[in-house]
Amino acid sequence: MASRPIIGVTGPTGRFVPAWWFTRYALRRAGARPVRLTAETGLPAIKLDGVIIGGGADIAPGLYDELLGANLSGEDPERDAFEMSVLREALRDELPVLGICRGAQLLNVVLGGSLHRDLRQRRRRTSRRRNPWPCKPVAIRRRSLLERITGKQRCRVNSLHNQAVRRLGQNLQITARDRDGIVQAIEYEQGFVLGVQWHPEYLPYRRDQRALFAALVAATRAP
Repeated sequence: MASRPIIGVTGPTGRFVPAWWFTRYALRRAGARPVRLTAETGLPAIKLDGVIIGGGADIAPGLYDELLGANLSGEDPERDAFEMSVLREALRDELPVLGICRGAQLLNVVLGGSLHRDLRQRRRRTSRRRNPWPCKPVAIRRRSLLERITGKQRCRVNSLHNQAVRRLGQNLQITARDRDGIVQAIEYEQGFVLGVQWHPEYLPYRRDQRALFAALVAATRAP
């Protein structure tokens, strides 16, 4: 492994992708070398030490519920297929994984879970508005990986999603929820595999959110 761990970061194609630039900054600050991965570029020739599955478009509903039918506009089936392949390889090779928003949802789908397709009617105590600022309080499960990383049982996060975990995938556990009971974090039963429903890359000024990237990088160096 290189002195600076190589972390693959998936996301949409295109030149202007703010999430990539924010994530790149967070990883470089944590001591890693980020490499951008898209369905267009494919996997790099170099060996990855860890993976971030980034946020973006909704996941095609047919991937987790065949009764929901065809894809809707705004979904990205090529990205779905590529990222599912990346995630399966990472899990097979026991690489550290951080799923961000869509990435957390995809982790759940790959492991056999399903999603709430639209959360608007499920929100009673939290806002339906998308907000990049830390507007939403979440409760973190005690003795979870997320609690160990952040050092907190409660934190405030942003909200930029309209899908979330419904039926939990195999070997996963729920480790954070918001005030409406909507799942905000999931973890695999072993290793460093964590999915968060928010976007920590947009909160670099918060120590608990920077800690997520630092912990991912540290996990790549663990024996």
